[in-house]
Amino acid sequence: MMSIRPLHHRRALRRFPATLAGATAGALVVGLAAMPARAESDAGAPLGTVARTAGDARFEPGPCPRTADPIPDLARARCGTLTVPEKRSHRKGRKITLAVAIIPAVSSRPAPDPIVWLAGGPGDDAVSEIPMAVGGGLNRDRDVIFMSQRGTYSADPELTCRNVDEFAADSLDLVFGAPSTGRLHVAETRKCRDQLVRRGADLSAYNGTESSADYDGLRKALGLRQWNVFGISYGTDLALQYMRLHPKGIRSVGIDGVLPPSLAGGAVTWKAAREGFDGIFKACADQPACDTRYPNLKATFERLVVELEARPVTTTVTVPGQPEPVKVVLDGGLLVNWLTFASHLAAGVPRSIDELAHGNPQRIAEQYAGGKLSPQAIGRVSHGLVFGVFCSEWTPFESEADVIRAGRRLFPSFPRSVLANAPLLSWMHADCRAWDIPAAPRSIRSVTRSDIPTLVLSGGFDAQTAPSSGPYAARTLSRSTAVTVPYVAHVVFADSPCAQTITRSFFDTPTAPDTGCLAGLQPPVFEIAP
Repeated sequence: MMSIRPLHHRRALRRFPATLAGATAGALVVGLAAMPARAESDAGAPLGTVARTAGDARFEPGPCPRTADPIPDLARARCGTLTVPEKRSHRKGRKITLAVAIIPAVSSRPAPDPIVWLAGGPGDDAVSEIPMAVGGGLNRDRDVIFMSQRGTYSADPELTCRNVDEFAADSLDLVFGAPSTGRLHVAETRKCRDQLVRRGADLSAYNGTESSADYDGLRKALGLRQWNVFGISYGTDLALQYMRLHPKGIRSVGIDGVLPPSLAGGAVTWKAAREGFDGIFKACADQPACDTRYPNLKATFERLVVELEARPVTTTVTVPGQPEPVKVVLDGGLLVNWLTFASHLAAGVPRSIDELAHGNPQRIAEQYAGGKLSPQAIGRVSHGLVFGVFCSEWTPFESEADVIRAGRRLFPSFPRSVLANAPLLSWMHADCRAWDIPAAPRSIRSVTRSDIPTLVLSGGFDAQTAPSSGPYAARTLSRSTAVTVPYVAHVVFADSPCAQTITRSFFDTPTAPDTGCLAGLQPPVFEIAP
């Protein structure tokens, strides 16, 4: 399965070999005496060092969480856990614990209102995204709080399923969009479901509504009168829900790579692909050297999708860390999914497409296989949360026919077998039939209307969440600033120093962020093959 969830998939593709860092499990809290107070009570106690109960949420200071990779920044973090009901309609039922890590501000006199980070996915662990936040200077003037969303890697229980990830890696030699591949894929989803149920999980409790209440509980249990919110990718969907359901105590919100809850699903993913792909194709056409060497790139790509869907190509590639060559079958659906992720490697996209058009699929196959076989793609994502969101909040409100219609409108030349699986959401409706949980109330699809100051960030090359979804969300946010950063793919904060500058200035002055850096941005210089 692939979905909007995997920030980690795109990191592996963009940066492999993977370079994300993480922390030793159980790293102890350090430097507490130097940290300023943040709480409404317990003046003088640094944020995150006081046990407190607020309603149904209990925060306990403690060791930092286990992580899949070393995260050096955890050595200076203040950590603990938040304990909440697994399902708030069953308050006397099972409790779950969510890992909390607070990265202190660089400034010796930080602002009193910290930032809480909402991770991508659904299913990514916020703690694993600490390097991205720190790398972008988000903690320059404020503490930044990371809580593992329910079900994710450092939460308890963690609802990961290695078998689903391993199937995605092992199926590289299968035809991506073949019905037989889909049946095998859904069988692994059902196996995952059975594993989690046997472990006692109430699968209907892992969703945005419960997570929003978790974050409201965290703010209160930390003793904070107000804080700021920053969500990336799926975290924007969650942030918009959180703003609607629990607005009290939110000073400002930043959302980057916007997925509005009212649109979430396959149709908007086709729209994202259209807009992100066209951004890259246009940038090449506007660059004389690229346009001369790779003319009609858009038409070439779409022709290749049709041809490969009719006659898939098999190749063998060498992937770092793999002892044997890897066989990869490229069909039209795989090519669409490759470009969705390869938008993060935009400078090389025209050359890769041209090589494929001339009978050489190696670059594309190596990149795609490298992402699927990366250690970051195995055992990290909470499929319990992935399907909890997809199957209660997305698929009940969008039919398979809706997805195909949206794809056909945007990519009229693509065959139905490609259109049936929106990019990143392969076999989603079939998965959800196997997952078998109740639909969320229809209000989950409500548009968020708010006067909380909001920064709405989009990337011009974003093929995962449509650039146009940012302005769409901003229409009902009366004090919002919508910014599209050109020539950048999904989650601009991760890759754009300009986006990082805008974001930091927004949290300083939420109604007047400094966007001056946008004027100097230039497109990538596209690779030109000899």
